Amino acid sequence: MARILAIDYGTKRTGLAVTDEMQIIASGLTTVDTKMLLEYLENYVSTENVEKIVVGLPKQMDNTASESEVYIQKFLVKLAKAIPEIPVKRVDERFTSKMAFQTMIDGGLKKKQRKNKALIDEISATLILQSYLSSRH
Repeated sequence: MARILAIDYGTKRTGLAVTDEMQIIASGLTTVDTKMLLEYLENYVSTENVEKIVVGLPKQMDNTASESEVYIQKFLVKLAKAIPEIPVKRVDERFTSKMAFQTMIDGGLKKKQRKNKALIDEISATLILQSYLSSRH
């Protein structure tokens, strides 16, 4: 089997998470400056066996697309050109940032650590990936 890579896309920073090769455990990978995201992904998939990319789908409470979806759509076009061999799935990402913040509190992170937005993005990507893994079963 191969890894599944998850993306919590942001206009400034993007959180990434990845499964183990058995696709059982979702772990935070890193946070990348969004300007460097495509280059990072191309390098990553050239060295790791990735079978699927999961991208968060931000929605409002009334189920309409959030404003950031415009940017994500532009990114998805570039991603499809850069890495056409890996299919992309979308996963509802409502509440992942709030859940990530709560996870940090529950994990005992100090207030200063909880202000680390890069860590929130990475945890959000992990939650998106975990949601995708759970929905397959």
